[in-house]
Amino acid sequence: MAAAVATLLTCIAKAAPAPIISLTKRDLKFAFGDEKIRGVNLGGWLVLEPWITPSIFEATPDKVVDEYTLGETLGQDAASTVLQKHWSTWITAEDFTDIASKGLNFVRIPIGYWAVTPLEGDTYVSGAYEYLGKALDWAQAAGIKVMIDLHGAPGSQNGLDNSGKRGTVGWTQGDTVAQTLTTLNKIRDDHAAHPAVAAIELLNEPMSPKLDMNIVRQFMSEGAANLENTNVAITFHDAFTGVTSWNSWGSGLDSLLLDTHHYEVFDSGSLAFSINEHVSSACGFGTQMASTSKWTIAGEFTGAVTDCAKWLNGRGVGARYDGTYSWEGATSSYIGSCEGKASGTVAGLSDSDKSNIKSFVNAQIVAYEKAAGWIFWTWKNEAAPEWNFKDLAEAGLIPQPLSSTSAGVCG
Repeated sequence: MAAAVATLLTCIAKAAPAPIISLTKRDLKFAFGDEKIRGVNLGGWLVLEPWITPSIFEATPDKVVDEYTLGETLGQDAASTVLQKHWSTWITAEDFTDIASKGLNFVRIPIGYWAVTPLEGDTYVSGAYEYLGKALDWAQAAGIKVMIDLHGAPGSQNGLDNSGKRGTVGWTQGDTVAQTLTTLNKIRDDHAAHPAVAAIELLNEPMSPKLDMNIVRQFMSEGAANLENTNVAITFHDAFTGVTSWNSWGSGLDSLLLDTHHYEVFDSGSLAFSINEHVSSACGFGTQMASTSKWTIAGEFTGAVTDCAKWLNGRGVGARYDGTYSWEGATSSYIGSCEGKASGTVAGLSDSDKSNIKSFVNAQIVAYEKAAGWIFWTWKNEAAPEWNFKDLAEAGLIPQPLSSTSAGVCG
């Protein structure tokens, strides 16, 4: 294994040469650390996720579980028709105006490598990158800053549908790391100078239990070095190793922004929490975020206290909350009913559910602003009300204005 790691690291260095990392203070486009990031993710737009837009997948065979199998199953022409319609309508300039009106100052835009630097043999459809360019201009017009987030890497960095390809984790094998750096360099060259682009995220959610972290950290170092001559914050995900595990990494680097994702719905223990336990957990996590050596944000979080949203865990996988979960041999035990929670609108939620979501979101906003801020997942979706910032805000379950949070909730 040691020899294999050494070979891979050598390949990375040869494929994407970079100087020794030594960054000085740069003229950033956002006052990170002084002004709180308050943002939303534009999830499910330029990288499909079945639970965000189930209507796209409901029109396909069961084997279509991600963007890769969509192109593979429908063929390029049919898949392109579907995706062009989606890209041109799901997020528009009006959304950015609406986002700004709700007191938000940031959007995080996920993009897959295949949209930027497609590889031979891919079944993905090209065209999403054009819409990223449009989005930057829309953001600038609305007074919103953008984090461009590389959400899917060649081979898949986490094996989840949100990486573009569900299944095995193949990233770090072969030339995939070098290919990822090539993608990041093109994003840098094309968009880092745009006045709206305040941050670029090197890679979303590398799955540390299935990856060699020596290679992951080397990749982070290479990617950061390649951004040193820009005035964007260099954003990196904690790879599920914990926010404090990166305290000693990045010595000599400037303008590092640590992204951590806090969810309390993807394990049965958290799903069994009372609402007071959810609030307490979020408050404690915010304290931990504030203790790190870097600017730290919750780059994804939600109002959800269940995993009942249809296909949240993947098409056909089921939910842990109601005991229907089944994936790679893992199953779950019944915690509660998903009736009334799995689909629909915020208006259709029970009064109890609305109260719990309101309390949980309020606590998380307060908690994460102990550190550098937060970016909610996601701006909107078709039928998952716990995850729909737009609808939750308009229903009064997310504070408006955002400064009206009950700050005492975390002591």
